[in-house]
This record gives sequence, structure tokens and C-alpha cells, in this order.
Amino acid sequence: MPAELLELPLPIAEPDVVRKLESRQPTAFLLASVRGVGQVDLQPSLWTGAFILAGLWAAGWRIGLFATLGTLVSTLTAYALGIDRSGIALGLHGYSGCLTGIALVTSLGHHPATYVLAVIGSIMCTVLTMTLTTLLKPYGLTALTAPFCLVSGVMVLGAPSFGRIWHGAPKAVSSTTSGDTAISWDDLWHAFFTNVSQVFLVDAWYVGLIMLVGLAFAGVRVVLYAAAGSVVGIVAAWALGAPTSLIANGIYGYNAVLVAIAVGAVFLTGTVWNGAYALFGAAASTGLTASLTSFSSRSAATPSPGRSSS
Repeated sequence: MPAELLELPLPIAEPDVVRKLESRQPTAFLLASVRGVGQVDLQPSLWTGAFILAGLWAAGWRIGLFATLGTLVSTLTAYALGIDRSGIALGLHGYSGCLTGIALVTSLGHHPATYVLAVIGSIMCTVLTMTLTTLLKPYGLTALTAPFCLVSGVMVLGAPSFGRIWHGAPKAVSSTTSGDTAISWDDLWHAFFTNVSQVFLVDAWYVGLIMLVGLAFAGVRVVLYAAAGSVVGIVAAWALGAPTSLIANGIYGYNAVLVAIAVGAVFLTGTVWNGAYALFGAAASTGLTASLTSFSSRSAATPSPGRSSS
């Protein structure tokens, strides 16, 4: 995505020492990588990236390690290819690698081959990001997380064909059309937080809480839209009769969170109409999530890369 779109004034000021560290290596590379983690939620704030990364490590050392590995490799690839340094500094070449690392370890397990795939996939993400950026620029569109979806999707779907990569099938996709629809207060508050953590393919309410704190450092508008998107996702899924277990595990709400942040806090100005439009998009994404999950489960018999409902 164009750097200028996300080069926003940060409400929580960063210390002057950060600017000094960004003027030299290897600290510039490390800070860009931390920002890359925050850019999964479209936020360049160093504090946001740091809190989210802490949340990923809290989810488990494997998740934290592969998120870190993917982000570092994809950011380093951007440096090696001579990509514009301003975009690198904002973390725009780290977020797809971050998600790819998480997707591969959660889908394929912790094996030596997974490390190799994570490195290769993260490199491919950076190359594909620039390819899509060039192709979409005339239309005013951006790649966003398309490189992650394409790279990790192909790797996970192709893995069963290779004995040194495949170590057993992922858990089957839970039915998106059947299951208990009665919802309790415990389900509701779990869903509110796991909607946020599932953006990073993690089913853990406390991770979502840590991530929301990080989003608050990006600004009140950002965290409010994240929270509103989560609520809208819950309401829309419940109104449509989605299984309670999937609502509580964040499967129906993570897209709503991202859409609300993107439309309401990043790409459009802060007007009432734009806010309503953002929340409408968040609700619409809930239905689309079910459609795509059903399609993937029937056509490939595997879950979306890394996304688990257990």
C-alpha cells in the first residue's frame, strides 16, 4: 500500500531516540520490523506493533517465533531488493511475512521444513507485494494482505503432496451452517476479544485484549472502530444464526474488525456517513466469511491457512 496512506500523525508520541535509531542500522531494520507487525492492522505506530508482537508471544513461543521470523525475513528482503526506504520504515513490507509465518506453523506444525517454508514464503510475499502494487497502482488499489493469502494458501493446499512437508492433516473446518445458536455472556465477551486476536490467526481472548491496548496507542478512533467492528461482527453472526462456538472463537468477527479499522479509521475521513459505511462493511464481511469458509472446506477439505476454531 502507498506509504502516504498510512503516514499519519501518531497520537502517542514516540521518543526522540526512536528517530535517532531509525537513522542507523541495524536498529532501523528492527524498528521497521516491529512496525510491520502493527501494519497487519494498518497501523504504523511502533507502540502498536510492540504490543501486538508481545501478544503473539503470549499466545505461545511458536506463534511468536514464526511471526517474528516472517516479519524479519520479509523486511530484510525489501532492503535487499532496494525497495523505497520510506515504505520499509513504515513497516509496509513486513506484515504479510508476519501472517505467513503464523499461518504456516499453525497449519503445518513445528517442523524443520516449516522454518524453510516460512523463510521462502516471506521472501515471496515481499516480491508479490511489489508486483501487485505495480499492477494495481493505475486503479488506485493496494495489495493489502493479498500476498499473504496467495502465498500461504498455495503452500498449505499443496503441502499434502510432499512427504517431507506434510505431517498430518489440519483440524477439519467446523460446520458454518450447523451448531448450537444459543449465546451466553461468556460467549459474548470471549468473542469480543478473540475477534481481534483472530486477525492474527490466534484463538485466545487475552491476546485480543493485549492487541486492543496496542491499537489504543494508534489513536482513539482506531481502537473504537476495532471495538465497534468486533461488536458488529458478533451481532451480525448471531442474527444470521451462526454456530455459537464459531462466534465465540472469533471466526466470524476478525474480518469485521479489519474492515471497520480500514474503512473507518484509515482510508476514509471521519464523518458520520463514512462511519456508518464502515460498520455496514463490517456486517457484510461477516456473511462473506461464512461463504468463503464453506467454499474452502468443500473444495479443499482444509481450513483457511492457520485459522482454527478450537
